[in-house]
Amino acid sequence: MKNKLNKRNLLIIIAILAGVILTLGALLYKKNQEYSIATNNEYNMAFYELVDYMQNVESYLAKSIITKSANHGAETLTNLCREANLAQTYLAMLPIESQELENTQKFLNQVSDFSYSLSRKNISDEELSDDDLNNLTQLHEYSIELANTLNQLSEDLNAGRITWKDLTKKGTVAFAQQVSNISQDSFSNLEENFHEYSGLIYDGAYSEHLTNGAKKALTGDNIDENTALQKAKELIGEDKIKEITSLGLSENSDIPGYNFSAQTNEEDNINVAISQKGGHIISMNSNRTVDAEIISQEEANEVGKNFLAQKGFPNMQATYFLKQDGIVTINYAYNQNGVIVYSDLIKVKVALDNGEIMGMETTGYLNSHCDRDVSNSKITMEEAKTKINNRLELTSEGMAIIPTEWQTEILCYEFKGKVDGTDFLVYINAETGEEEDILIITNTPNGTLTI
Repeated sequence: MKNKLNKRNLLIIIAILAGVILTLGALLYKKNQEYSIATNNEYNMAFYELVDYMQNVESYLAKSIITKSANHGAETLTNLCREANLAQTYLAMLPIESQELENTQKFLNQVSDFSYSLSRKNISDEELSDDDLNNLTQLHEYSIELANTLNQLSEDLNAGRITWKDLTKKGTVAFAQQVSNISQDSFSNLEENFHEYSGLIYDGAYSEHLTNGAKKALTGDNIDENTALQKAKELIGEDKIKEITSLGLSENSDIPGYNFSAQTNEEDNINVAISQKGGHIISMNSNRTVDAEIISQEEANEVGKNFLAQKGFPNMQATYFLKQDGIVTINYAYNQNGVIVYSDLIKVKVALDNGEIMGMETTGYLNSHCDRDVSNSKITMEEAKTKINNRLELTSEGMAIIPTEWQTEILCYEFKGKVDGTDFLVYINAETGEEEDILIITNTPNGTLTI
């Protein structure tokens, strides 16, 4: 009997111990899973930041090759140095040990050092030498290869074809396979330094504007809600409207206005905003689905231009566009006697199945539009050309007014050209002859982007 009790007690103890072990194991597993998820999230954040900063580095390197102004060159090179340093910071957070990453770290360090040294030359009003520019060109070529590889690795991570576990010490071979499109000594042979930085403006040059307290084109007396309602109906077309509802007055927005939501006879929804002051169109947007692309981009440009003229916005010129889901969003800038005024911007959405106006946004125009004095240029077009890097093969030239981050405007000569197959826009101040800005133009199947 005593032996049976001892055995029973032993079994109970074993069962309890087994339960404790299983419970501890489950808790440890859960903690390990939580740690693994948190670690993966940290790695993902660091990697995608690295990808963004590398894209900036590549863009700034491209701009540094064609800049001729010492002041603008110094700014570009300083930005490049900063972006390369930030890329190094996030690269160091990744759990990868491979020769490729060691060389990438070396590459970014050299870019940072080289861009800093060149920026000092520019600040001293010293032009970059041919050797400097050749080194920058070579660095830009390497930066394109690296950016492409990181983008491919990003796609593989997103698709689950490779994990961070594969890219740790045990996964060096896997990582090497991911970078097979770059020769093994691409970065190890680099003995030069370089720089670069840029910001994408996805829907065209100078499409982002600071709000202007003056609201120069917001003219007229204040209107009431009923008057705004009639203007909204006229914009949509009363025959299309099944029901329209007032959403009230938005007093705290950049441009105070009355908001309306309409349902069409086809059960589509359209939102409209009409300014309280003057009854101007602020915005309109339709949610109709577009399933076909029938009309061309050129036809869509004309449709939008004619629509704007009918609504009281004459002399608007299509500049950049972005196409998505059968709808093209076109940037129109005001054209004053042949001078493109990028501050006076209106965005129009055109359906590519039937040319219907799907939306518009006039904030840039209402904030900025007025007649400008475009006769104060102190240098000629030919003199402005001498300020351009001779590597730029010109394809077009003209004049433009560009906005600045300080809510001012600059009259410039606008030159479009190519360097090694890349399209650029260069802006030369028409009064001082200084290089004001350089943009990279990227033509994609869905639109024209500027960097």
